[in-house]
Order: sequence, then structure tokens, then C-alpha cells
Amino acid sequence: MVDEHSDVRTGEDPTKAILSESGLNSKHLCDYVVNVATGCRHGCKFCYVPSTPNIRTRPDMLKEAADVDNGQKEWGNYVLYRDGLGERLDEHLDRKRTWRETERGQGVVGVSFSTDCYMDGRAGEITRNVVEALTSHEKYTRVLTRNPILALQDLDVFQQAGEYVTVGSSIPCMDADLVGAIEPNAPAPGQRLRGLKEFNDYGVQTFVSMSPTYPTQNKADLREQLERVAECDPAVVFHEPINPRGGNFEMTVEAARETGEEVLAQELDALRSREQWVEYATNHLRWVQEIGRELDLPVHLWPDKQLIKHVDDETALWLQSWRDRQSPEEFAERDTPESCLPSIPQVV
Repeated sequence: MVDEHSDVRTGEDPTKAILSESGLNSKHLCDYVVNVATGCRHGCKFCYVPSTPNIRTRPDMLKEAADVDNGQKEWGNYVLYRDGLGERLDEHLDRKRTWRETERGQGVVGVSFSTDCYMDGRAGEITRNVVEALTSHEKYTRVLTRNPILALQDLDVFQQAGEYVTVGSSIPCMDADLVGAIEPNAPAPGQRLRGLKEFNDYGVQTFVSMSPTYPTQNKADLREQLERVAECDPAVVFHEPINPRGGNFEMTVEAARETGEEVLAQELDALRSREQWVEYATNHLRWVQEIGRELDLPVHLWPDKQLIKHVDDETALWLQSWRDRQSPEEFAERDTPESCLPSIPQVV
């Protein structure tokens, strides 16, 4: 079926899995994920999801359900919804007797980390029922969406969930034109911040993911962005530079060029050089920690494992300490780390 309001092909996802264990505990995010759909309307070019087994290993299903020939190249043009998921999840939780709680993941459930759970009204309705099922069973739930304005339609559910839910959004850059070039169908960054601020005003915990920041951003740009983020009073600000590997990176460069953002395309393309990527990534991580400390923001860095292999010993120790450090938020009864941040190596 083709959506009457766009060229997005839609259908129903036949997936039987309800609650999946997740490796995102490595980022201190969650131990489980629940995804309300396969595919996503936003079509973010840098998205890693099309290269995951959920897409790569199911070409026949995608072809039959939504006439998809290439799950990665057509990312953003198909969505298979998991209608009735909330009811099935509720029954599953009634029967479940064991619960995974790693030190980093704390037993949290992420909704939805392979699609946007509020990309449209149909996904939002599924998400509402999923959040109700999880929080009624007292499972800590981390909701991530680029459309928190739409998520406000379910404010009553989030308020009722209280301490069991936190709502966040990915905000890589404040330049709407740059963001629009590689996140073609997602709401502008200003809208995302406005939605999170409103959630915070209504007493719902929030978080921000500055992921991935762009190589065109200098320290002043990151400072302006963090000052805007501070208006939302988030419990944590995650940060990650872009990863220049894989087919999704190729699509990111192409998208920037095709939309006329030539400077962004050139800066991204330059990251194919390991030396350029290491310099950009370490600078951004360093600057975000410095600015976050100055603004008294609860920053948590996400350094890439490969980055650690290509820096000096002192810098590697600093980056690894961030991978080992618990995120600084009380959500999910986390043990908030000591106030001192890992020491930034001096630039020679």
C-alpha cells in the first residue's frame, strides 16, 4: 500500500518477536528494545539500521510486504507497522519471569531505537499502548523520537508513568538546512527542542542525543547548541561524532551534495581520511565535555571503539573512561557517578 499523503509504501510487519535483548547497554541506554515498526519515514541517511540483520536478512519479507528491492537504498520509503504490539507485549510481560539488568543497561527498555516511534499517528498509537504496557509492569522505558511534538499527544500516559519513563530526541545540529539535507523527512531541530521543553515543563523526564554532530560545526557552534539544549533541562545529554564507515556514510555524503550543501559534503568526504576523522572526533568530544562543564550540563560522551585504537595512550584512557562511566542521570535508579569528569588530555 502507498500512503496517500506521500510515496511511502506501508504494510504490516509479520515479525513475531515482541521484546528483544539489545547491545545498546554499551551506550548506557537500555538492555531491551521494542520497535513499533520496520522501516522509518524520516529516512536519515546516516542511519545504521538498514545495515542491521533486521533489514539485511529479510529481503523476501520486505519485498512481499512493501515491494522493497533494496532495504538500505530505499530507507525512508517503506514502513511496516506492528499493530496490536502493545496488547501482545502486555501478555508477554505477564508471563515473563526473568529480567535482564546489566550494569550499564539497568534493565531499561528502549522504544524505538530502530525506527521513530512517533514518525506518524499510526506509529504513535502503537507506541502509546507499548509505553502503557511497559510502565504498568514497572519497567523503566526510554522513548527516543525526532518528533516529541507529536509525542505530546500522549502526555497523559507519560505523566502517569512518572519515574518509569524518560523522553528524548536526537538533535545533531541547530542548522535546519544542514539537518534537513541528511534527515530529509524529520522535524527541524528547533521543533524537537520545543517538544522536549514542553515535556519538561509538564514534569516528564527528558534527555538529548547530540548524535551525530557534523564536521562543519566548530566549538562556537557546539556552544550555541548546548546553550539551546540547556533550555530543556535534560537529565543527560549524550554526544557522539559521526562514524564514517559503511554504506550509510556513502549515502550521507551523496545526500548533502544532492541538496546543495557542498561544504557539508566536502567536510564529510574528508573524514574518509583516518587522520581527519580522529582529529574531528576527538575535538568534538573534547569541546562538548568542556562546554558541558562550563554550562553545568550532565554530558555523557559516546566515543567510538575504533577511535580509541588510533589515539595516543593518554587520550585512549580518557575516551575509555567515558565508555566505562555510568550516564549521569537518576532515571532507572542509576548510581549517579561522582561529579568529577574524566580529565581531558592537554592538547600539545
